Amino acid sequence: MPSLSSAAELATEIEIADRICAVFDRCFSAREGLDTRLCGGHPEPFYRPAGEEYSYHRVEFTLDYPASALHEAAHWCVAGAARRQQPDYGYWYAPDGRTEAQQQLFEQVEVKPQAMEWIFSRACGLRFRVSADNLAQGLGPSDAFKAAIFEQVQTYCRQGLPDRAGKFASALAVEFGRPQPLSERLYQLADLS
Repeated sequence: MPSLSSAAELATEIEIADRICAVFDRCFSAREGLDTRLCGGHPEPFYRPAGEEYSYHRVEFTLDYPASALHEAAHWCVAGAARRQQPDYGYWYAPDGRTEAQQQLFEQVEVKPQAMEWIFSRACGLRFRVSADNLAQGLGPSDAFKAAIFEQVQTYCRQGLPDRAGKFASALAVEFGRPQPLSERLYQLADLS
């Protein structure tokens, strides 16, 4: 049986995830034909384009974890129109236990989504943690990966986010009563340690 504090923490996590989903759905469920919803409660994250089972696209995230919701929303914001017509955007995914070479490829494709996730986390007032997603091999995020994420965030702060990501970040900041998150001074490389 979970302790009272862990039960309260779980309730808070669920409430935050529900708020993130509500913001995403307000931004994108009926916008310009995007018809996409953010859905928690799943054992693994997955993107499902509309089809026989659902008339709308689904960005599914792990259980009710706010960080998973923000990470999967970031992947959706990065994906172009053609990718959003394919299950899981048509990408490969090597599970935990990747080789060092596979890990380097993983880090290359994760820079933009994790930079967006950091901005979304800031907009919600949540702590961001870089995900190397390779616990079995003991390969944490490389210093180069952290630096690339930091540089991408700085670029987004200077040049702006792509349309969908910008709309979502701004709406999250309003929902959570936080300052707009596109200020370079809000991000420090040391925060990724």
